[in-house]
Amino acid sequence: MLESFLKKHFGYESFRTGQKEVIEAVIDKQDVVALLPTGSGKSICYQLPAYILDGAVLVISPLLSLMQDQVEQLKKNGEKRVIAINSFLTRDQRQQVFSNLSNYRFIFVSPEMFSSNMFQNAIRDVKLSLIAVDEAHCISQWGFDFRPEYLQIGEFLNRGNRPPILALTATATEQVILDIQNYLGMKEATKWISSVDRLNIAYQVIRTSNHSEKNNWIIQHVAETVGPGIVYTQSRKKTLEITNLLKEKNVRVEAYHAGMDAQDRQLIQHQYIAGDLDWIISTNAFGMGVHKPDIRQIIHDHMPSNTASYVQEVGRAGRDGEQSYATLLYSNEDEKFTKSVATMDYPNEYQMEQYDSYRLQGINPTAMVTDHVIAETSFRILHYWMSRFSLDEVKVQIQKMQIEKINEVELLKNSLLGEQCIRKGLNRYFGQNLESKPTLCCSNCGLPDSFIPINPKELVKAADELSWKDRITQLFMVK
Repeated sequence: MLESFLKKHFGYESFRTGQKEVIEAVIDKQDVVALLPTGSGKSICYQLPAYILDGAVLVISPLLSLMQDQVEQLKKNGEKRVIAINSFLTRDQRQQVFSNLSNYRFIFVSPEMFSSNMFQNAIRDVKLSLIAVDEAHCISQWGFDFRPEYLQIGEFLNRGNRPPILALTATATEQVILDIQNYLGMKEATKWISSVDRLNIAYQVIRTSNHSEKNNWIIQHVAETVGPGIVYTQSRKKTLEITNLLKEKNVRVEAYHAGMDAQDRQLIQHQYIAGDLDWIISTNAFGMGVHKPDIRQIIHDHMPSNTASYVQEVGRAGRDGEQSYATLLYSNEDEKFTKSVATMDYPNEYQMEQYDSYRLQGINPTAMVTDHVIAETSFRILHYWMSRFSLDEVKVQIQKMQIEKINEVELLKNSLLGEQCIRKGLNRYFGQNLESKPTLCCSNCGLPDSFIPINPKELVKAADELSWKDRITQLFMVK
């Protein structure tokens, strides 16, 4: 029966590993925590039940681009009763949507919007068949993309009667999975834990002396080897620097970062998906919600802050099942910078004390942001903890989280730079054993020279150069 719904609404003949089992549990009205690898089609797990269960499916999704992409995909499949409620809507548009909320089959909402009084009042009158929490690792304070708004979801859901919850993630440790269950009140949840390993991705780590050497390697490698690909770099400035150098090599490439205009970002994303661009040079702002199955290479010019982020980012390659490649360039100066980035969003002691001072003076602590005392991201974390605990308790809690973030950097460094199999180290982080190794495994296990295919354009160029040499030789040949 489920296969007929899959074919009718999504055009697929069969389920991928884990999809059917998760959907069956959801239809049976069980709470489910599902860890499915990147590119495994997690969205089907909440989209298909909407055509079987009675009531709307509420999807809480952390990224606007991811949300918009899901809505567009559903509309392409002929679904008209779908809405994304986020900052893209004007106030008047939101009011109109809220007054007609019960007419929708799919309701996508950001955690911030979900927590608003306006949304809570509107959703109260809607019959829900399922609540799907996408990227559910965000709900754990130890999850790699911790967002306090996700904890507020749990507080709301624990108030009373609720429909079943489906918590989805591609990257969660055993501790994070426990946190997801606890915060969402999923006491007897069914768990589907798939292997995080992607056998069609070969991993290599290349040690370099400095940033200049990294840049030179990237320029030569990207110009000569097969795409499409993504180069993840540390800063907005560097995305532009590398992009300009590659354009001089006639590479079809664009830079992408969060500081760009939303329209420009969307245009670049569409060009890349359509095949008009071969490479994107980006900060970690690019990738989530980008459905491009034929990405062949992911290159990092730095070490990410944790293993889960790294696995998410390299997991954007090879979603079509074809051989793909993940390269990380490392220099000794990376570690200090990565640890700084990992902890930069946490408030410092002065900011914690200022929050307490504002409150004691009867000033709304949100003024700290407009007074430029603290960045908005740091304030959200600080506000969550200060509204629940004393100043001294918050200081201890924030320090614990910072130490944990630094430990995460060390764990990834050990997996990537140790002498053991890189694939094995990444799997072990998630508490999983490596069941088998592909022929192209990792640089520690040994990879052949030039194992990444040459760009076909480079082969044509080489053939042209050879033919010219032959012709010149023939022209001046002495008999």
